[in-house]
Amino acid sequence: MQVGERDARNALRRQIGRLERESSAILAGGFPHISPADMPELRGDLAAGPRLLTLAELERMRDRLARHTQDLRRLAAERVEHERRARELLDGMKLEPGRYKFVRLPVRDLGEGGCGVWEVRPRLGLIGMLAGWWHVKLSSGCP
Repeated sequence: MQVGERDARNALRRQIGRLERESSAILAGGFPHISPADMPELRGDLAAGPRLLTLAELERMRDRLARHTQDLRRLAAERVEHERRARELLDGMKLEPGRYKFVRLPVRDLGEGGCGVWEVRPRLGLIGMLAGWWHVKLSSGCP
């Protein structure tokens, strides 16, 4: 093996390792909203068993992993935006509950664990609804 090829292999393996670490960190940080099921099979035709991969195979693996990591970054950014909008909605519900009558917001949309739900309800049932008395309530939502 020539020195130039060895350096290229080492560089590709470092890049693949960095991309795998980044993908794993995104998955771990976004779980359960970003799941391991979102990871495609990256090995593809490389699953023929243990062997020394060619430079072309290493490059294909790196390129697939780079595309996959970019997709995970996009999913993570979309989730952050979804949680931001949900927090804004909750803030609006708390400030002016009368404008958000019967709106329900699960806590998982806020990025929190559990099965609770924020909901705008009339205070004192039908009487409160007729009088315009609304409040925000967090229910456990768990069975």
